[in-house]
Amino acid sequence: MKQMEKNSKYSLLELTLYFLKLGTTGFGGPVALVGYMHKDLVENRKWISEEEYKQGLALAQLAPGPLAAQLGIYIGFVHYSFLGATLAGFAFILPSFIMVLLLGIVYKLYGGLSWIQAVFYGVGAAVVGIIALSSYKLTLKSIGSFRLESFKTKWLLWLFFILAVAVTYVTEKEQLLLFIIAGLFYMMIIAPPKWWNFKTTNSLLLLQFALWDYEGNKLLKLAVFFAKAGAFVFGSGLAIVPFLHSGVVLENNWLTEQQFLDSVAVAMITPGPVVITVGFIGFLVDGFLGALTASLATFLPCYLFTIILAPYFKKIADNKSVKAFVEGITAVVIGALVGSVIIIAKRSIIDIPTIVIAAITVLLLVYYKNIKEPYIIITAGILGFIIKLL
Repeated sequence: MKQMEKNSKYSLLELTLYFLKLGTTGFGGPVALVGYMHKDLVENRKWISEEEYKQGLALAQLAPGPLAAQLGIYIGFVHYSFLGATLAGFAFILPSFIMVLLLGIVYKLYGGLSWIQAVFYGVGAAVVGIIALSSYKLTLKSIGSFRLESFKTKWLLWLFFILAVAVTYVTEKEQLLLFIIAGLFYMMIIAPPKWWNFKTTNSLLLLQFALWDYEGNKLLKLAVFFAKAGAFVFGSGLAIVPFLHSGVVLENNWLTEQQFLDSVAVAMITPGPVVITVGFIGFLVDGFLGALTASLATFLPCYLFTIILAPYFKKIADNKSVKAFVEGITAVVIGALVGSVIIIAKRSIIDIPTIVIAAITVLLLVYYKNIKEPYIIITAGILGFIIKLL
């Protein structure tokens, strides 16, 4: 540890302050945030080497967890081990957590007012447009383009994807067991590990049931639910949407459909990781302790995966079985996201104005790539206010 501190070009305090600033001012979603880290820490300050950055980015893509937060935790780990990872992750998440907490207080106090409802009427439609386009982009990036060649070469991934869309739409629930089975099945087909056998499979499935089939008080139930969701966020914070939607709205009835959309919108207009929507949701469900529990439970898997896997990164990155498992499970997660978008759109796009707002949102993001999502959401809120109240 001391040796690492001597070789580093920055202090632990400087690193913590950097991530505190990034968490306070970093808009644009995971792709933009990882871009800021490269520009600031690799190109400008030269605190992290290009190789270290690439290793962190690869690990963040391989392991479950919100991309930007996981990369930040890894960067903290590079020269300052567990303490650096902890402080970097905490500093990165804290500003947006405080912001969604304050917005949650305002929302609880004034959410019933007609002008607030009018604002979120427009915001909800814009959010549907944003997550619909994001799910399309994630499909292209993680599975392939909608072409015959892609269907032929990656037919099994496309089968997982379509199955997940259908199952999510029909059942309106998150099927975590389906995700695990798909990942394991794809791994067995593409790159079966030497240690694989039926006994291992059976034990894993029993473990899933033992961990997740649990009832308790509200805070404990929140913790189990959000930890479960956090363990299946691959690449983009929006991948958590299907888990949250089915669990928060449909199964537990903690929030209404509109409140859920408002929660996603709040995360998009605040800086830092999009996954911080869990803090807003937790606050609406059970106050400050609910927000804290939901946030800690969601980010804990991301933190643990990073600090446990980081020392063995090279072996993990080159392991074909691990890559195959991640590829299989990602196809199903994205399929579930698409299924959830269809469910949400069916209940939120209810009239011509919401159709128009959602469509304009998609067109703006497609043809004006420099436009920021928070600006679109704020504009949609103003339009909703005008349509409903003026």
